[in-house]
Amino acid sequence: MSSAESNPWRQVSRRVAYENPWIEILHDEVVRPDGQPGIYGIVHFRHLAIGVVPLDESDRVLLVGQFRYTLDHYSWEIPEGGGDLDEDPEAAARRELAEETGYTGGTWRELCRAELSNSVTDEMTILFVATGLEAGPASPDGTEQLQLRWVAFDEVMARIARGEIRDAMSILALQQLALERAQGR
Repeated sequence: MSSAESNPWRQVSRRVAYENPWIEILHDEVVRPDGQPGIYGIVHFRHLAIGVVPLDESDRVLLVGQFRYTLDHYSWEIPEGGGDLDEDPEAAARRELAEETGYTGGTWRELCRAELSNSVTDEMTILFVATGLEAGPASPDGTEQLQLRWVAFDEVMARIARGEIRDAMSILALQQLALERAQGR
């Protein structure tokens, strides 16, 4: 690592300002890169964010629709959830897909990994694509009132382009898959 890539921040102290089963809000007293004292707030996620693009033999994507409380609007997105930090990410993604949609089995592969909103959070995501899935009964959490819809891949990409799909994990996974296809992979 070059000196330009080394950490210019110095942590003086840290305290937990808030916590619940999913997140901690950390308050750090720091010395900033310019040498001045400062503060930094971090949202620490206690789980790994995982998502999967389920594809069928007709090149359709299974989207999940749900009302997102944080944003106060309805959202169509790929099936997503959380996995324990020490859990195998693919196993967590398989579990979440089965819970939300009832679909299981199939062939899975990792699409990409990303840091979500890395200026204020440490949330990491691992995204997958799954094909050859088998339908079964869903068992969503009590916080989830879900709709399922199979949508042609090209139409999903058009919905992203029109700003109708705005969920970051969905956009990342679907655009990664589109890039792979454009590159002939």
